[in-house]
Amino acid sequence: MTDPTDTKTMTDDPRIPSSGETAGSGAPRAPLPARGGATVAVGRVDEAVTQAAPGISVTGLDAFYGAGHAIKDVSIEYVPNKVTAMIGPSGSGKSTVLRCLNRMHEEIPGARAEGRVLLDADDIYGPSVDVVAVRRAIGMVFQKPNPFPTMSIFDNVAAGLKLNGVKGVDLKERVEQSLRGASLWEEVKDRLGQPGIGLSGGQQQRLCIARTIAVEPQVILMDEPCSALDPIATLKIEELIADLKQRFTIIIVTHNMQQAARVADTTAFFLEGELIEHAPTNEVFTKPADNRTEEYVTGKFG
Repeated sequence: MTDPTDTKTMTDDPRIPSSGETAGSGAPRAPLPARGGATVAVGRVDEAVTQAAPGISVTGLDAFYGAGHAIKDVSIEYVPNKVTAMIGPSGSGKSTVLRCLNRMHEEIPGARAEGRVLLDADDIYGPSVDVVAVRRAIGMVFQKPNPFPTMSIFDNVAAGLKLNGVKGVDLKERVEQSLRGASLWEEVKDRLGQPGIGLSGGQQQRLCIARTIAVEPQVILMDEPCSALDPIATLKIEELIADLKQRFTIIIVTHNMQQAARVADTTAFFLEGELIEHAPTNEVFTKPADNRTEEYVTGKFG
């Protein structure tokens, strides 16, 4: 079975929206849980103030590409203010699940999803829910860094705010807060007017994270965010993920078993469109409940 969203096709286009940066105008038309308090502009875990984020509850999720049944009756709980890693071989469906969580799956011609996805008590697939509101509440960081190539560093971060028509926000303050939250401010504060595309790969990815958190989402989805980065840049992103979970619920797709072990509180193993196992990360890697999980994490296949 082939999972089209496990490829780089969707991640290569910098025009693809992140964190609600979707074509459209005006404020969200449907209620979604409001974030409490102001943006926390601190970087390290020991300094961070935990801000309650909602969890996501998935029940009976099925996803299709035309007649192809890619995701089969998946039910899973993503815990608030925790990092959940989704692992599995290519084509197992984990990226499709990720995109179903903010309704990007349906943007693929012929694709559809069925089931319930609750952000707290709100069904994001409900008939009255605005997709723009969903994608603002549940942001996405893609596999390949995708800063807008014609925009400055400052404008890259501010893009989502402007596109969503957010009012009453001091753009300079929010951009600085977001860059600090992405551990990038000190590296770029003297060149905010320069093109974002001129940053290194790791910096570009952190810029995209800053762009995502600028609109104050509740959940951050990450689709292999370190796969194109060197080990030093990867370490910075992993440290950043540990910081960000103080404020957000984070769900990450990764093929790197060591990365999942380092950053995730819980790990979910997918195989052929099915959720095989979801448990605390230490249990998945040391005493998995399913033989297929053990074979995968020990490198016997995948």
